[in-house]
Amino acid sequence: MASVTELMRALPEPAEDQAGEVVAPHGVPAAGFPATWSLRPVAVGWFRRLRVLGTLQAKIGAAYLFHWLRGWFKDADENKRLLAETHWRTAVRVLDSMTYLRGAVMKAGQMLAAFPDIAPRQFVETLEQLYFRAPPMHWSLIEELVFRELGDDPDNLFAAFDKKAFAAASLGQVHRARLKSGQEVAVKIQYPGIARTIRADIRNLLLFLTPARLSRDWDNTKDQLDDLRMRLERETDYEQEAAMITRMRALFGEDDGIIIPRVIPELSTSRVLTMERAPGVHLQQFLAGNPSQEVRDAFACKIVVAWYRMMYAGRVIYGDMHPGNFLFMDDGRLGVIDFGFMIELDDTLWSLMEGVDRAITTGSYDERIACLKAWNWIGDDPAEQDRLRLAERFVDWQWRSRSDARAFDFGDEADFRRGVDLFVEMVRKRYSRSRPCAPAITRQFFGLRSLLYQLRAKLDMARIAEKEVRAAGWDRSDFARRAEGEA
Repeated sequence: MASVTELMRALPEPAEDQAGEVVAPHGVPAAGFPATWSLRPVAVGWFRRLRVLGTLQAKIGAAYLFHWLRGWFKDADENKRLLAETHWRTAVRVLDSMTYLRGAVMKAGQMLAAFPDIAPRQFVETLEQLYFRAPPMHWSLIEELVFRELGDDPDNLFAAFDKKAFAAASLGQVHRARLKSGQEVAVKIQYPGIARTIRADIRNLLLFLTPARLSRDWDNTKDQLDDLRMRLERETDYEQEAAMITRMRALFGEDDGIIIPRVIPELSTSRVLTMERAPGVHLQQFLAGNPSQEVRDAFACKIVVAWYRMMYAGRVIYGDMHPGNFLFMDDGRLGVIDFGFMIELDDTLWSLMEGVDRAITTGSYDERIACLKAWNWIGDDPAEQDRLRLAERFVDWQWRSRSDARAFDFGDEADFRRGVDLFVEMVRKRYSRSRPCAPAITRQFFGLRSLLYQLRAKLDMARIAEKEVRAAGWDRSDFARRAEGEA
């Protein structure tokens, strides 16, 4: 059976009639063709976006109901083929709606695509396009924004400017260009109106969560959603992202083999970001070359080093751990891009992270439990014991790769599924009470594990972490003295 990627490539290219309307090869209006996605502006307004999501939910339910009914009259092999077809058709519907809505909704699709071998394969292969191959918006929809932000037409500002985007994702799309100095650059342009959709999506999510208002943790849930909204809105400020890029670039030297493109400030604003263009390919193209275990481990090590370096030395957590933000270069270097979704570690969070590090490295059961209680606000009430036990099992899964002083096999599918199942059980039991930033941190953690899983990496995480801890100037004896003082 052909893969979803092959099926998508096999779709005929649409053409335009004399009036300029996109039509299918047989003259039928191409209402469902991927090319038409680029002609639709982002839907703005909470009701309009809610209506699209409601319609999508009904279509998904109808598709699987129809498959169930058809399955009554088919044998097992035919039913299996029909289920794969239903997965693919439903994934295309989801892709269609998410590329139309973009914003926070598309980020939710990116999270679903981060779970290979967990979600149906047809879903994952289709939704992977949301990382960097989502249909870009037509140039006519963003040309005015470029003029307003930079004060002139791109043809006058650059020596060359490709009006066809080569990458597009949830908040903006990227175009190749060349400066008048001859330097090759990438220009990230924000979708018009995308910042206004963030609040609308969070408002709609609150509507979907209405039954949870009666729970004791509702106020905490609202705090978590407000934190997520704040981070997504901050991601639409490209000036802030430019400052973060400059700050993170200073953490890496040439010997690290980790490249963060330099910002071109004179051609950057709050909604347009011009950077050096880094070479390299994305994860799936890299894996298609069948790299050796040694090469895959080397790149995985660089991903982990970048993550630890930013956290220990930069006091920020890189939040967008997905394949679209990493470039694998022929010479072994790793490119890291997109610094909009970052989690700053203030004094409170930094103290909690120190406690986590101490609990991991000492292996102390008491410290681990104390850390869990502090992070999740779990008291000594007997009714909280099930929450505590489940949280302990989940963090044991999270920390095992770091606490074991040996190479950990991230390609173990059973282990990956175990962590996802534990998280799903916590959600099902509504054990969501935690720090406001917990959803953002959980998102980046699963993103990291997914990357390492797809690379089938085998890494000694403890060795990498300890090296970064020492480089950042942390003193383990300070941890010990502080622990004694707290006791």
